[in-house]
Amino acid sequence: MPPKTKGRGRKAEARKKKKNSSPGVEAEAKHRLVLLEKELLQDRLALQREEARRAKASEDRLKQRLQGLEAELERTQSEGKAIYAEMSRQRQALKEELGTRSKQLEEEVRSLKEQLETCQREAKTAKEEAERALRKQDGTLAQLHAHVADMEAKY
Repeated sequence: MPPKTKGRGRKAEARKKKKNSSPGVEAEAKHRLVLLEKELLQDRLALQREEARRAKASEDRLKQRLQGLEAELERTQSEGKAIYAEMSRQRQALKEELGTRSKQLEEEVRSLKEQLETCQREAKTAKEEAERALRKQDGTLAQLHAHVADMEAKY
């Protein structure tokens, strides 16, 4: 194992060297340190300003985009309401038209049923008259046949 005093000796030498330095050198070193800190702070401030400027520009772009999207949303909603109103109006018009057409068709059906009943009655009456005429004609024919037969028998 190495002796422990060696490491401590070096530190002591460094302390002695620092103590031996002159006060002007220390002041100059402190001044340089302050200048470096000042430059560092100025650079940091400049970076923060640039970052703030970029953030502001980004915020402005986003606000403009948001306004555009809001306007488009309002326009779309307005168009949707207009379409809904138009569709409602068309639906109502079709409903009324359908009601009118339905009534017309019901009237037409009633009229056609009445015509059918009338035609059926007329057909029944005509059939009955035709049957009566046939029976009368058959009767007349039968009488004529009988008369012919009677005349043949007499002749």
